[in-house]
Amino acid sequence: MTCTLENHQAELVALLSPVFASLDSEVLPTDSPEAADRILSEDLYAQLPIPAFTNSQMDGYAARSADLATATAASPVTLPLGFTAAAGDQQITLAEGTVSPVMTGAMIPLGADTVIPVEESVTGTFPELVRANQGTPSGQATFTAPSEPGRFIRPVGVDLEAGALVAKAGTRLTPTMIAALVSSGLREVCVRRDLKVAVCTTGDELSDDQRSEGQIPDSNSPMLVAWLRRYQVQVRTLQLPDDPQGFALAIDALQEQVDLILTVGGISAGAYEVVRQALSPLGGSFHHVAIQPGGPQGFAQLPQAAVLCFPGNPVSALLSAELFLAPLLRTFNVLPEPVSQHYPLAANVSSPEHKHQVRRAVIREGQVEILDPGSHLVHDLARADALVHIPVGVSQLTAGQQIETWSMNV
Repeated sequence: MTCTLENHQAELVALLSPVFASLDSEVLPTDSPEAADRILSEDLYAQLPIPAFTNSQMDGYAARSADLATATAASPVTLPLGFTAAAGDQQITLAEGTVSPVMTGAMIPLGADTVIPVEESVTGTFPELVRANQGTPSGQATFTAPSEPGRFIRPVGVDLEAGALVAKAGTRLTPTMIAALVSSGLREVCVRRDLKVAVCTTGDELSDDQRSEGQIPDSNSPMLVAWLRRYQVQVRTLQLPDDPQGFALAIDALQEQVDLILTVGGISAGAYEVVRQALSPLGGSFHHVAIQPGGPQGFAQLPQAAVLCFPGNPVSALLSAELFLAPLLRTFNVLPEPVSQHYPLAANVSSPEHKHQVRRAVIREGQVEILDPGSHLVHDLARADALVHIPVGVSQLTAGQQIETWSMNV
């Protein structure tokens, strides 16, 4: 049975959505490396305002704006220095008729309502400074212009008030969001557990002994593991022989340990298609999707895990992952869509009219060069930096025609 690309995508949404929704949560320190890129399980509210206190935006002088209201170049105002406020110091009080040197990030002294950058003073530099409990201030500072209230002052809570919503459930913990959570006093976060996936490759031809005739290395396992880890997924691998009974036993044991089993190979129309033979009696669905490469596809729902079945050629396996699993993982982990751009074709391209063809491509000198469609061309897959979709009903594209491309291998 043949189905469309869109119909198969819908089938997998129905299969995997309950899996994603059923994942439990765990609590992690907000500043833990393990928190990066995780998805929040609950709404989070600020325990502290941001900033936590009113502070200075500049190295300068904290003053009362009224004391400088008459300052001009012709008639400057000179005020004696009070204690210095440095970052991390407790709040001091600005004595009337004085200015307090204040450093960036320091608490604004009580009574001050403006900050004059040090370079705007007549000397442009600080004299000798004295912090609270370290002596008696001396010296003075002279100014030739007024400074309006609120100038270079960061009010407490101007970015976020205490009790305000910092992030909703379902938010991905980007580096900047982690900074916001820490700044708002949140020391722990409740995050969704990572999806656990097992990649199972099949085939008696897979062997690390490349000297044996008829044997090939298993490139699918490391390729798909590396691909999956980009999507915040925990991955394990298992290599299984072409033995339906042994395969079924292994899958039965594996379903207790993971959320999703991804099988590679063994689903075509041949005589020794181990995945199809083992999963069909368990309700597995196998059909041909009108795409190239990657036409054979399958899936199954076991009691404790979903199974997604991809064809075994490396190009078909990866493009199946890009077409059918990546969109779901991007939504699940709140990740951006791949970048799309339009380029002119470097040469004519033909495509089977009755299939949705997915072609690898290379962007070179402002043009898109479409690569061979062969599903066994692993090196071509590695050097490709874009994908091109040629939909059903299109059999010919001409050189110079603008075509949309999607980034890959980045």
